[in-house]
Amino acid sequence: MKEDMLEVLIYLFENYIVDGISFEPGQDELAKELAGAGFAGEEIDKAFEWLEGLLEICDLDESYSQPQASSSLRIFTDSETEVLGLEGQSLLMRLISIGVLDHFSAELVIDRVLALDSSEVNIEHTKWVILMVLSNQPGFSEIAEWAEVIVTDELVPVIH
Repeated sequence: MKEDMLEVLIYLFENYIVDGISFEPGQDELAKELAGAGFAGEEIDKAFEWLEGLLEICDLDESYSQPQASSSLRIFTDSETEVLGLEGQSLLMRLISIGVLDHFSAELVIDRVLALDSSEVNIEHTKWVILMVLSNQPGFSEIAEWAEVIVTDELVPVIH
């Protein structure tokens, strides 16, 4: 049996977001499909809670959007540093500097990485969370292929 909440999220992302499937099953149908795919009920519930948290915060972004200072400096807390690691922090800062993420989206990524509630978060996990956050942003369809490269390859694209 598959035991990781992130695996559930990746399965949902690959099968319902990236592929652009127009079928939008209800949560009960999705839970049955996920259980049939070998995911534990507890992990399915955690994944749904994680996604609900993502959607709630994305709704806040629309309600409370405000101009962002381009010269701000982000200091990571000890717990963020422990979970993200230097590689994850560096990736976030690079994506902000090239305009892929704004500051609010980066904060959303940090929040959702911490919400994975795992002591074994690595750069691949962080990349998946970035892709999931980006997929909830307006205009994602325009950068979907490029954003997927960030997750599926060992690259961070350079924009010239």
